[in-house]
Amino acid sequence: MKQQTDTFKSPPELSNAAGDIRRVGFELEFTGLPLEDAVSTLASVLNARAAPHSAVEWFLDSPGLGRFRLEMDWGYLKRIASEARLEQQDEEWVNFLKQTAQGVVPLELVCPAIPITELDKLSGVHPALSNAGAKGTDDSLIAAFGLHINSETPALNATTIHRYLCAFCLLQWWLLEAHQVSLSRRVSTYIALYPEAFCEEILASRNTDMSAIFDCYLRYNPTRNRALDLLPVLAAIDPHRVARAVDDARIRARPAFHYRLPNCQLEQPAWSLASQWNIWIRVEQLAADSTAIDMLTRDFLHQSNSLWGINRSAWVEKIEQWLLDQP
Repeated sequence: MKQQTDTFKSPPELSNAAGDIRRVGFELEFTGLPLEDAVSTLASVLNARAAPHSAVEWFLDSPGLGRFRLEMDWGYLKRIASEARLEQQDEEWVNFLKQTAQGVVPLELVCPAIPITELDKLSGVHPALSNAGAKGTDDSLIAAFGLHINSETPALNATTIHRYLCAFCLLQWWLLEAHQVSLSRRVSTYIALYPEAFCEEILASRNTDMSAIFDCYLRYNPTRNRALDLLPVLAAIDPHRVARAVDDARIRARPAFHYRLPNCQLEQPAWSLASQWNIWIRVEQLAADSTAIDMLTRDFLHQSNSLWGINRSAWVEKIEQWLLDQP
């Protein structure tokens, strides 16, 4: 089957508040090949200089793109490998664990934040890894390997954040189907959708402010494990308020939506980074269309008045039809 050759679509709001082109970072989780083979493959396709940070972490510096990081995604192993390197210790135990974990613990590729207008420079990553033997979500019935998209916010004000939350709440059930999220990931705790009660409250609050957004979000979502994790954005605005509500050292403050829903199907030629990004673009498009948000919000809140809440399959069908009607 031919490899997917989608083009990365641009969002309606291309620039951030400073007037610069917004940036996007990707995180890919996969297995199927040794760490060193993955390093070699990526160094070639990215024209990058590779250097080890430890036995299980590598940096790849690509001219014009920035620094990529490839690692075995096991916190304990990364910690002891880093300590062994810094203290010049014998790495026999590290190497034993590394070999034992091979094929079980995923590799994670963390891309630098790249201007949206230059995302096509990443198009070769998927076919290169696939041809080398990398496997993602479909390789395991229990592993929840995914693709994370970190899309820079157009601005860090209440109006912008509120309309993105509204857009996501209106689209989240459709997004689950559009990405064909695997059963193993659907039942995991890592990518839970927003509670319906949260969506109702966000959609009903038409004149909200930043304090109200914090209150509502942290009350319903005091966790990183959401399909759209807003904690990095909130931490970039008020890190102390987030830290008081969520005790998790892994939260990194940054002005970017942390979108965790897509599968990472490197083994599928029809899958691509661009195809998954272009599904996220639907959130960007709706967030920029206040008239559409108002119309869909009225329908959503009207339907949510029943005892059993929203009929999700019927709502997905409505969103499908609405999208088909868009120019």
